[in-house]
Amino acid sequence: MRTLFIENREEINQIIRSCKTCWLAMSENNFPYVLPMNFALDDDSVILHSAQSGRMWETLKNNPQVCINWTLGEEIAWQDVKVGCSYRVKSKSVLVEGKVEFIDDFDEKTRCLLLLMAQYSDREFKFSRPAVENVGVLKVRIEKIAAKEFGAKAVTPWNR
Repeated sequence: MRTLFIENREEINQIIRSCKTCWLAMSENNFPYVLPMNFALDDDSVILHSAQSGRMWETLKNNPQVCINWTLGEEIAWQDVKVGCSYRVKSKSVLVEGKVEFIDDFDEKTRCLLLLMAQYSDREFKFSRPAVENVGVLKVRIEKIAAKEFGAKAVTPWNR
């Protein structure tokens, strides 16, 4: 079984959109800090939301550089059932690196919240002014993106 790079951006976007949770990694005083987050993909940006206070919010104000991970798939595969080192999880994973931007503009926050809801539901939503004003909306512009498929079958002349 092999690890393959995924280069096609549409395939990468499909992996991201198929996930329900992303993992936001940040650095707090040179120590890693990771949180599961809800998200939306908006062209070359990732939208996140949270309270406008707390450990994550303060960490990102001090260091807005982040890494985000999505992983899709949990199927166990092996080459030889008796050989432990031949086992792996068949999955696809995407990593994004970028810098957090704090969104304050009311209309942009509303647009981002609608994108977040569209990731999880096909219903239409409206937000009250206080709801929009009291939520923290973050945008991470994608500076670097990479994706891999793990546990892929090796392509040989006899299994094409």
